[in-house]
Amino acid sequence: MAFTNHTHNRALAEINITPFCDVLLVLLIIFMVTAPLLAQGIAVNMPRTKAPEIERKKDDIILTIRKDGQMFLGDDPTPIAASRLEQYLKELFERRTTKDLYLRADQEIRYGEVARVLALAKLAGIERIGMMTQPEGKRAEEAGPAPHP
Repeated sequence: MAFTNHTHNRALAEINITPFCDVLLVLLIIFMVTAPLLAQGIAVNMPRTKAPEIERKKDDIILTIRKDGQMFLGDDPTPIAASRLEQYLKELFERRTTKDLYLRADQEIRYGEVARVLALAKLAGIERIGMMTQPEGKRAEEAGPAPHP
């Protein structure tokens, strides 16, 4: 006597979405972890002023000078040596139509260091330099990091 199961050989009409949900959850977790890391910039304690914030564009080039004198372009964590700064800026700005540079300097850095960087930027062919500050009403956490170049 043979028992036959007619439902055993039929194709399922339902889609199993459990693996799809697993993949989506993993992607969601990855994006939640990496998104805050993408928005971080180089930490700098900028001087507070009553001047309004500069309206920046996405493609603006920002040079950051930390308290210890290290220099960074954009959010790149690799410091740029002062001896190579002029050549690096020349190469960066030779293909750009607007030769504007924004400078974020720590308020405790010596004026001579900032003046030296300004002179190197002018030698590199930069036409306009904007000095970024932090509005008086904002704390450092509210001011946020520099945008990605």
